[in-house]
Order: sequence, then C-alpha cells, then structure tokens
Amino acid sequence: MARIYLETHIQADIHKVFDLARDIDLHQKSTRKTNEKAVAGRTSGLIEENETVTWRAKHLGVDQTLTTKIISMEKPFQFTDMMLDGAFKTMKHQHIFKKNNKGTVMIDIFEFESLLGMIGRFFNHIFLKNYMRNFLLDRNELIKKTAEASD
Repeated sequence: MARIYLETHIQADIHKVFDLARDIDLHQKSTRKTNEKAVAGRTSGLIEENETVTWRAKHLGVDQTLTTKIISMEKPFQFTDMMLDGAFKTMKHQHIFKKNNKGTVMIDIFEFESLLGMIGRFFNHIFLKNYMRNFLLDRNELIKKTAEASD
C-alpha cells in the first residue's frame, strides 16, 4: 500500500482551515486541471460525517468516477474519507488539524492501493504516488491561500 504524508502550516484559525478542507466548492476550484466535479451525494458546501460525494474527473487522460464517504469526524480536529467505489483497490484519506502558536498544522495521510496487483504496485512507486502527492499539494496550497487571505 502506498502512503503519502504531508504537513501544511497555515496562519489561520483551526476552525476556518477545517471547514475549508471539507468544502466541496473549494475542492472543485483546486482541481481545475482535471475538471473534477461533484456529481452525486453532497455536491456543494461542507461535507459532514456519513455523507458521500461522487467525483467525476479526467486523470491521466482517462475519465474516472470516484465515490467517497466521510467515515469519521471530530470537529475541528480530524475527518477521514474512504473510497466506496473508484479506480483504486482501496483508498483512505485522513485529514488531521492541530493548533500551534502560528495558527494550524494541516496533516494529510493518504493511503491507497492500485488495482492489478504487482503491476499496480510498480505503477504506484514509479508514477502514481508522485502524481497524487502533487494533486494534494495543489489542493493544500489553495486552502492555505484562502485561509490566510481571509484571516
């Protein structure tokens, strides 16, 4: 299983950062390169525990659909989403938020396993892990800019 760990330091209130991280509309803005759209379940606003969202996007030149569910949430400290249906064998994304003296540390722990067994694991290590890291970094940069601009 591939694992990505990111820390983003944001000079803004933890509640603001938490809400921006679960904002469907902001997520769609951060994924303009892939034309990602929420098409079913929660399609705008702030996603809540036990809600689902289905995303449609073009990744790696292929139209894809991915449905995730928020399986746990403790406001404003964490929420976790898990793939119910999509292009991965498994996918889990933990979003953790910690206060610090300059604002908030937003932590992403993104774990996934590709289909196709050994071929998928090889693809993860040579390409997909870096692709997903950059995808998350783009999202986190928009959250940071938005949070810091409005504080």
